[in-house]
Amino acid sequence: MSTIDPRDWIASDPDPLTRAELSALGPDRLDERFAATLRFGTAGLRGPVRAGPAGMNVAVVTRATHALGCALLDDGAAGATVVVGRDARHGSRAFATATAEVLAAQGFDVVALSGPTPTPLIAFACRDLDAAAAVAVTASHNPPTDNGYKVYLAGGAQLIPPVDRRIEQLIATAPPANTIGRQRVSPDLRAGANTARYLERLVARFGRVHGSPVRIALTAMHGVGGALALAALRRAGFPDVHVVAEQFAPDPDFPTVRFPNPEEPGSSDRVLALAERIDADLAIALDPDADRCAIGARVHGSWRMLTGDETGALLGAHLLATTDLAAPVVASTIVSGSMLQAVASAAGARHVRTLTGFKWLVRAGEPLLYAYEEAIGHCVDPDAVRDKDGIAAAVVAAMVADQRVAMRSDLSGAVDELSLAHGVHVTTQRSIRVTDVDLITDLMSSLRRSPPRAPAGIPVDVEDYATRDDGLRTDAVQLTGRTADGTSLRVIARPSGTEPKLKYYLEVVAPPGRADVAQTSDHLHELAARVAAELPGGEP
Repeated sequence: MSTIDPRDWIASDPDPLTRAELSALGPDRLDERFAATLRFGTAGLRGPVRAGPAGMNVAVVTRATHALGCALLDDGAAGATVVVGRDARHGSRAFATATAEVLAAQGFDVVALSGPTPTPLIAFACRDLDAAAAVAVTASHNPPTDNGYKVYLAGGAQLIPPVDRRIEQLIATAPPANTIGRQRVSPDLRAGANTARYLERLVARFGRVHGSPVRIALTAMHGVGGALALAALRRAGFPDVHVVAEQFAPDPDFPTVRFPNPEEPGSSDRVLALAERIDADLAIALDPDADRCAIGARVHGSWRMLTGDETGALLGAHLLATTDLAAPVVASTIVSGSMLQAVASAAGARHVRTLTGFKWLVRAGEPLLYAYEEAIGHCVDPDAVRDKDGIAAAVVAAMVADQRVAMRSDLSGAVDELSLAHGVHVTTQRSIRVTDVDLITDLMSSLRRSPPRAPAGIPVDVEDYATRDDGLRTDAVQLTGRTADGTSLRVIARPSGTEPKLKYYLEVVAPPGRADVAQTSDHLHELAARVAAELPGGEP
């Protein structure tokens, strides 16, 4: 329950629009707005754009930035470089301006990137400029009503505990927003050179192909990554790129998609239709801030988006096959599939499994070559961007497609080859959305107390991750089992960190060597569906 007096908040709100918004509310609506405050959680803030302490607005951003600056000063970073960038969502310009000006008034050397900027460019600038921190004003693939405030620390990785908790405590004691100093930030040559330096890095890391015949269908999903993706692909040697025109320009209302997330059913229909129409070799769907990248391909005759796990195995295999690092590290999370682990083992690399989120993945170990999560996030160049990077991932995917075309094959063939070598891996999810979050607690308790012992006839062992004594301790339950023919099952249940949902992550793996990949995949999908139906709350 918030202890903030609405009258004090309204009086100190520096934005006349949000002051007026709150002043027009009746007592019940006003109490609702002040019932809670926006928490400084995973990587920063995220919530609806609206007035009051529980929304994204100039007052909240001003106080959060003051707290961030105080934390940096406490850590001895006085006068250090700090990068600020933004996407094209509602409120992003005003929030980024407030962020830059508050940090400047605190004495930091602020590099404010101009105009809407893909999040990977902000993470790149943080590392490239040896900045003490960077702020990306973005809500990534959230609905159009939301915005957010994402923080990177020195080295360009997302912040982790206990720094996030310390900043939240400093927000609670921050002065009224209208008393916090602000100082105008002038355009900076370093900001102007950032895009060019990023594109140069992509070429230096991944090289160029010459005269590639690969044809690409691309959508920017109404986000800010379209122009940069085109530039990156063309510099890498892929000029034959066709875009979904109605989704190319940034639009904060995302008018053609229900949810601006390539993972959501139907959101990538337009790019798949374009790929079919132009007979493409590869389809690419970026999310709105371009830190995530989904890959589409013609699989066994029909166009579909690959799963994040399929893409993770493809990109990981390519990077492992082309690296000169000794004993490289690749990483995935506890809810991701296990194909990358098998690929890494065959390549003599070390695979590390982490908790969910790139703040953990990019700290998996050194020398880090690649990290991914099943939610279509891929870190393909950790030395440049210590976070997921949809633009760089698109370039690597195009390189893989180019190799396959040169072999008179395609991405579907590459997936089949990995399946033959390491077994057909099928991963799927089942989400249980609730209106009462206590139901999630009840479902997790049920799994711990009386888990299904043989879903779909497969005897399983149960592991409670909440009882682990290592870095993987978290609120999750894992079921593992094996059938008589060697097919393995793994189920992870965990509450969503951002939504009122319980999520089941299922993986079914057939032993290597089965030539009938498509038929085996169909069988494993059916088996996974039967298992999901027998999980608590898992009935369709």
